[in-house]
Amino acid sequence: MEVAEHRSWTVHALNVRTNHVHMVISAPEPPERVLNSIKSWATRRMVEAGVLPPRAKAWTRHGSTRYLWNATSVREACEYVCERQGADLDEAEHQTAPQLRPPGNT
Repeated sequence: MEVAEHRSWTVHALNVRTNHVHMVISAPEPPERVLNSIKSWATRRMVEAGVLPPRAKAWTRHGSTRYLWNATSVREACEYVCERQGADLDEAEHQTAPQLRPPGNT
């Protein structure tokens, strides 16, 4: 994820669904600031890719953010993000959605 790499955050888990995203990230900033940065960067990239019109509303006002205070809570959150979101999206849905680059691949 480009913003995480730029800000030196660690992405532990990421699951992009058709209408929402789950992620587990370690960052020195508060989770609300991380969420706002991710929304801003993602919106810019979607507009640049032509999948979102300029000035379109793409996000809810806030989003769910949580502090994870220890390794166990991080592991459990990663398991939830990676294993408990339902079936994987089928290949046709993947082809219509913009592709995200994993951290380190710019």
